[in-house]
Order: sequence, then C-alpha cells, then structure tokens
Amino acid sequence: MQPLKIYNTLSREKELFTPINAPHVGLYVCGPTVYNFVHLGNLRTFTSFDILHRYLKFIGYQVRYVRNITDVGHLVGDGDEGEDKIGKMAKLEKLEPMEIVQRYTNDFHDVLTQFNLLPPSIEPTATGHIVEQIETTKILLNKGLAYESNGSIYFDIETYNKQGGDYGHLSGRVLDDLLTETRDLDGVGEKRSPLDFALWKKASPEHIMRWPSPWGDGFPGWHLECTCMSHKYLGDTFDIHGGGMDLKFPHHECEIAQAKAAHGHAPVRYWMHTNMLTVNGQKMSKSLGNSFLPSELIAGDHPLLEQAYSPMTVRFFMLQSQYRSTLDFSNEALKAAQKGYKRIANGLRIIKGMDYETEANEAIDAVQVAEIDAAIQGCFDGMNDDLNTAVTISHVFTLLKKINQLHTGQLAYGQLGKIAFDRLKTTYVDFLERVLGLREEFPANQEALIKGLLSLYANFKEKREYEKVDEIRASFKAMGLLVKDMKNRIDWAYEE
Repeated sequence: MQPLKIYNTLSREKELFTPINAPHVGLYVCGPTVYNFVHLGNLRTFTSFDILHRYLKFIGYQVRYVRNITDVGHLVGDGDEGEDKIGKMAKLEKLEPMEIVQRYTNDFHDVLTQFNLLPPSIEPTATGHIVEQIETTKILLNKGLAYESNGSIYFDIETYNKQGGDYGHLSGRVLDDLLTETRDLDGVGEKRSPLDFALWKKASPEHIMRWPSPWGDGFPGWHLECTCMSHKYLGDTFDIHGGGMDLKFPHHECEIAQAKAAHGHAPVRYWMHTNMLTVNGQKMSKSLGNSFLPSELIAGDHPLLEQAYSPMTVRFFMLQSQYRSTLDFSNEALKAAQKGYKRIANGLRIIKGMDYETEANEAIDAVQVAEIDAAIQGCFDGMNDDLNTAVTISHVFTLLKKINQLHTGQLAYGQLGKIAFDRLKTTYVDFLERVLGLREEFPANQEALIKGLLSLYANFKEKREYEKVDEIRASFKAMGLLVKDMKNRIDWAYEE
C-alpha cells in the first residue's frame, strides 16, 4: 500500500489514510437529486471521487463505493419548507414523479459513462430506504433527541449539543453564532429552534410523494437518507465520506449529528469536499447566464463557448487542478487542455504499440533511467499528496517526453534497458487509463480505415502524385488527425 495522505475537513489538515479494516475501504459520496440534468459542478465532484475510487483500487484496496440517488425529500431551497424538487418538476411536466426520477437518473448515468467514470458498488435510492429512515427517526425520538410537531419530526440541535454533541464542528460554525444569525427570522414555524431540521415531514394534501408512518402520511427529510444508507451498507463508522463543499453545511453537519445521536459513534473517519467552479473568474450560476451543461460543452452549443470540447478534454482539464482548488472554465483553458490531452493520447497510442527492441553495443544510460524512475515516483507522490492530479500529470508529461524520444529514434531502447522500458510503458498506461481514467477517443473500428489510407498515402507519395497525397492529408485533418512522415515509416497522430 502507498502512504496516501488525505485532507480531512473534520481536522482541517492532511492525515495519513489508515482504513478501519484494511484492505477494505468504505466510501460514501452524496449523489444527485434527480429532478434535472446533471450540471458541471456535479460532474467535477463525481470525477474527483472517481479518481479517489480508482486510485484506492490501483494501490491494492478493496473498495465498497456507495453513491446514493436522492429521489425524494430534497425541498426547493434546500431547507425544510416548500415543494419537493422532484414533485414540483413532476407537476410542471405533468408526469409521475418516478418518470422524472428515471429520466434524470438515465441522464446522470449517460453523462458519467461519457466521461468514463466507474460505477459505484451500490447505488441506493432514498425511496428504497423509507423503512430505515422511519426506524432511525423512532430511535431519535426515543432518545429524546427529536420531537414531533404537527405530524412532522424534527431533530433537536440544542438538546444534542447539551448532551455532548458538536453540531457545527465540520463546517467551522459556532452554534451561538448560528442562532444569532437566525434570531431575526419571522418565527420558526413548527420548530423549537430555526436550526432544528426535519427527519420526517407531514405531507400536505397536495403533496404527491408520501408514505404512511407512525406520525401520519409524510416523507423523509433530505439529510436522513444518507445517514441511513451509509450506516446500512458501510456500518456504524466507515472510512471516507465525500461531496461538494456546498454540502458541508447543513447537509453533512446534519448527517454527523443524526448518526452520533442514533448510534453513539462518529460516522466517518475522513470527510472530503471538492471546491466550486467559476467561469472566466465569476461564480457559475444560471442567473449570470454563465452556467452550461456537460452536453453543451460536448456540442459547443452555448454563447460562451467558441467550440465543442470532447469528454476526455474536459476530464483532462478538470484533473489539471487539485480537487480542493477552485476550477475556472474559459475557452483559453479548455483549448490548452485539448492540446495537452491530445499529446498524452498520442503517447498512449504510441507506447501501446511499442515492444522492447534489443540493440547491440548500446550501454544503459544511468541518467535516462534515473529520470524515468524519478518521474514514476513523482506520479505516485502527486496522488499520495491528497490526490494532487496536477502534480501527477506533470510527471506523466516527463514520461511522455521519453516515449516520444524512443518513437523518433532520439533515444535508443538499449539506453534504457528492458526493466526501465517496461516500467515506463506500464506506468504511463496505468496512470492514464486506470488512475486518471483517460482514454483514446478515436473510434477503434476506424483503425482499419486509417491503415488503408496510410497505405494509399505511401503509394501516392512514392509515385509523386502529390495532389492525391494532399487529399489524404485533408481527409485526416477533417477527422482531427495528422499524417506523420517519419524517417523509416509513415504514421498518424491526433492533431494537437
């Protein structure tokens, strides 16, 4: 196992990752509320945890990755009042709520497949765990840490903190300050305190999504589902819980309080949060007109986009920033990422086709071997330092330089020796494909066409039929490819 360090939001420092039950790792990530198309902020979060999932598996851990689907209970405004987001959309589109859920769950899966994210081990839904949520609510009522008000059940923050709870610790909020911030609100309705949050909400007559409970027909509060599902599939205390930084408060704060109150244990060892997205230095939001969907990026169908960007270009762009840093979208940055992605994709295609060639009278160059070893170690060091993919990618480019030198004949195989060559090839392919989740985007079924065109190209070039040579070059360019005239052969590459 590698000495992986993770920034723990709970302790506010990087900590050595030590699983509770190595080599097994329990990982829970808050999934989407499926009432609309998945947005880029979601994609950045899930890509970041896909990298964590991949790297943990790569260094030998057996990961149970649980990522939920919120299909009830998430109200408009993220609080305890208003309509259910899915129910509201169902009314607007005159569909059954589960039709809305299915439509946008399908979209979510399609987008994640396009961007090459691995599926989780378990993908539970809130509606599939109503029984567990009712039972947890009963436990909290019996312990005096929740109360009923007009058919709804609320978690009692003040009582919880008086009994040794630490509501506010994860997000760095002080309870007295939170109470001061909310004291001027016009009443708190059914709640004893404005900070209390719903475990179970009474369904009004017009509310579509409802289930029977000991307190009457209703639906679970948004925060409760994650506590119940993580406990069911990962146990009282598990290793890692992740999500976007916008979930730190109140969602994750509430999860911790519920779990501690119900089960008597801190639910999670390491809390991880991804940072926000900006566009040209401004916060991404619909009201500013600067938000766009992954599908709009791929199609280039947005006023702020100068061109289309492929899924792997966008994924590579995201990985050029560490997950805890702000990620700023701009056409300039995306174009640079497109160039960088095509360079490493060319290297991937080249190295996969290379086999070590024995060369007589060629001594191993210790400096070259040391540079490769240092770059390989750098790939691991970057990932081990809180998944700093930007550092890892910089070392991948060092390996790419060696691959290109081998490809062009500037570096001889014998200068590396078979051991160093094999390590170069394995590391480059493994880190790109297995760890960073990048892949070639050129359709494999066109490989035969490419070979045929290159054969024709060589033939026309030999006959000096340069007009036809130029036609083939133009055909390659239309596909985003280049013909490469090399010393001893003709090859192709992705156009950078």
